[in-house]
Amino acid sequence: MSELVTGDAVVLGLRPARLPTRALAVFIDLVLAWAVYLAVSMALLTAVSSLDDAALAAVQVALFLLVLVGVPVAVETLSRGKSAGKLLCGLRVLREDGGPVRFRHALVRGAIGVIEIQIFFGVVACAASLVSARGRRLGDVFAGTLVVRERVPDASGAPAPPPPAWLAGSFGELDLSRVPGGLWLAVRQYLMRAGQLDEAVSRSMAEQLASDLVSCTGVPAPYGVPAAAYLAGVVAERQAREAQRTFGPHGVASPSGPFPSAASPGGPTAAPGGQQSGGHPWVPVSGPPAAAQPVPPVEAQERVPEAPRSTGFVPPS
Repeated sequence: MSELVTGDAVVLGLRPARLPTRALAVFIDLVLAWAVYLAVSMALLTAVSSLDDAALAAVQVALFLLVLVGVPVAVETLSRGKSAGKLLCGLRVLREDGGPVRFRHALVRGAIGVIEIQIFFGVVACAASLVSARGRRLGDVFAGTLVVRERVPDASGAPAPPPPAWLAGSFGELDLSRVPGGLWLAVRQYLMRAGQLDEAVSRSMAEQLASDLVSCTGVPAPYGVPAAAYLAGVVAERQAREAQRTFGPHGVASPSGPFPSAASPGGPTAAPGGQQSGGHPWVPVSGPPAAAQPVPPVEAQERVPEAPRSTGFVPPS
């Protein structure tokens, strides 16, 4: 896994594409590009067959640059790092900082790709990819790009920090159907890495994600609830609903879920000062819950006199 650091000091865990997958994607792209090139060449050269040899050679060079260089560059630019082969193989081209590629990145990759892939039949590209720790070819090195895998194993079962116990049941009326999947993934990744971020950066990211959630649900966050606690509570509510739909009403209280309830054996325990045992300070809005009423001792309870037992003796009449 490759670690890319963004401008907000957030480490992105990306999986670089290796040589076999990239070779398959390039092979698909080349087959499609050469098929289009041959079809257009046959149609165009038939129409201009009356020209001299120099004009025909110029047309062939122009077609080569347009179809085999210009079209892949345009497709990669407009699709933000995807092509037909990469789309089928689940790959994407990104900048080294994790952002989407632009025209200059696609142009450098396409121009150098003609040399190292088509002219040298991929030998130079394969050698550079094998030597590079992140599987980059020369076009990626000069363009400052990286080909990563988009379809990775689902990490939804990874444990995330549980929500505060005092927020349990506070988001049961929220409409979560309009929240996109990408936002859920961003919130989960933030909750799992909140303890590794700088305090100011963590607070800023939590407020931004909470604002996005509020705009999707249409209901403002409860007053005084920290943004991180709000995110944890909403994610717990969503997973509780999914568990209820999957396992029925008894699946919500399952202690094996990612967000166990406070009463379960694996649930969060409240520590003094409003801090949970997981290390995330959640400051409650209201005061501590009222203490349970003491149970009167057994001696103070009202005793009911027992009825006399029958001995079975009947007096004579």
